[in-house]
Amino acid sequence: MVDVDHVIHVRDLRMSYGRRSILDGLDLDVHKGELFGLLGPNGAGKTTTIEVLEGHRRRTAGSVRVLGRDPQRDDAAWRARIGIVLQSSRDHGRWRVGELLGHFARYYADPWDPAELLRRVGLTAQADQSASTLSGGQRRRLDVAMGIVGRPELLFLDEPTTGFDPEARRDFHDLLRELRDERGMSIVLTTHDMSEAQQLADRIGVLQAGRVTAHGTLDELTAHARSQSEVTWMAEGTQQRQRTADPSELVWQLHQKFDGPVPGLEVRRPSLEDVYLGMISEGRARTPADTAHKEAQ
Repeated sequence: MVDVDHVIHVRDLRMSYGRRSILDGLDLDVHKGELFGLLGPNGAGKTTTIEVLEGHRRRTAGSVRVLGRDPQRDDAAWRARIGIVLQSSRDHGRWRVGELLGHFARYYADPWDPAELLRRVGLTAQADQSASTLSGGQRRRLDVAMGIVGRPELLFLDEPTTGFDPEARRDFHDLLRELRDERGMSIVLTTHDMSEAQQLADRIGVLQAGRVTAHGTLDELTAHARSQSEVTWMAEGTQQRQRTADPSELVWQLHQKFDGPVPGLEVRRPSLEDVYLGMISEGRARTPADTAHKEAQ
């Protein structure tokens, strides 16, 4: 039985091309109203997984439910409930940006106002330009706008901020948080930008060799990967350094030792990039217990 809290529920997903296995028994859950980050090295199967979830690719085996439906049996009503931002797009080049977005908006019952959406993605000044004249970063913003114009319940984002400058990336991150927090949108984000995933994702899945080998919050992944924080301080004019899984305990011990403030104290906790690279390079990822939600079997 599928938990009603799941917008995506996948069990034993397999995808093969001849003798070549791309997905090998993948299990995945995405909960309603969360932003889920899917990470993995090139060739791990991220794009294939997303294409199966979107209904663009037929699986070899396994059970898949997206918004309660099998994507292989989708219809127009189901498809209107999802938004898709592909890794790249080169179509509709002759259309003017504002006209193109307005045209797509008419296909939805409750679309985003095109002018407001152009403002949110930083394309107001380009509204009268043809799509073919946009820069790579501007075209990427238009792809994002087209993906969310219908106010979807579930949004798939494949490397969405490629080509964005820092200001545009920040504004787009703010928009994603608004969509999740104020509008309840569920979002699946694939990215190679560890900082982006760390800032945005409620939970993160690590895809390796066709399986999700670890998932959870950053703290859960960090704990399971046994990543340790680094604590540094000064003692007798020399910088001391120690790695520990419990930096709070070590800092307390140092505080007791110095009977007050610890000279030169710094605590560096592992970043998502540290955790991810450790998992990939050492192959020691395992799925940590997800205490926030009990997964359906």
